[in-house]
Amino acid sequence: MEERTEINDLGEFGLIDRLTRNFEIQNAGTVLGVGDDAAVIDHFGKQTVVSTDMLVEGIHFDLMYTPLKHLGYKSVVVNLSDIYAMNAVPTQITVSIAFSNRFSLEALDEFYEGVYAACERYNVDLIGGDTTSSQKGFIISVTALGEVTTGQFVKRSTAQKGDLLCVSGDLGPHTSASPCWKEKKIFLENPKIQPDLENQTYIIGRQLKPEARKDIIAFLAEKRSSPRP
Repeated sequence: MEERTEINDLGEFGLIDRLTRNFEIQNAGTVLGVGDDAAVIDHFGKQTVVSTDMLVEGIHFDLMYTPLKHLGYKSVVVNLSDIYAMNAVPTQITVSIAFSNRFSLEALDEFYEGVYAACERYNVDLIGGDTTSSQKGFIISVTALGEVTTGQFVKRSTAQKGDLLCVSGDLGPHTSASPCWKEKKIFLENPKIQPDLENQTYIIGRQLKPEARKDIIAFLAEKRSSPRP
């Protein structure tokens, strides 16, 4: 039988210590991370970019076909993507979650494994957040902070007639949730029928484990080119 630890056994501060125990500071600008009343960051004269996103169970994700580790990873990446879109480099995140009593400590550990994997891949620091209870379901709020050279951030409103429009990748696969949704619908109607997701690896991967385009920032810097500020 799979081990299950009740979260109430730890208390809020014990839970935070447990979930953040493996995070190590990676950026010089992170002066103080998790563990106090607030975090302290120093961007050494650069401008700070901030983005927040919320994910709600049943609206933005379905745990019937979304592994918690993938969900943790995706929760971070969708925020980092907004930072990169501003021509900035993400450096820190905060993660706040609300969860019902159907989630065990092991389940939250799995979610934070995904958060940790995303932080490691994109070289960002987890510097804070909050945990609270929810009457139903799982709610996730992530705030990402980044830095950009003064005056070099990019806004949507600065695009002008005659500008070159580029797409960093292909369009559509990340919105093609139909394979998982269709198979879930079939399964609910007839549980004896097992899901058939053969040849759907790419589309499912884009949905469950998307990646932010960190490489575009490096590419533009290497070519000494930048989007219109």
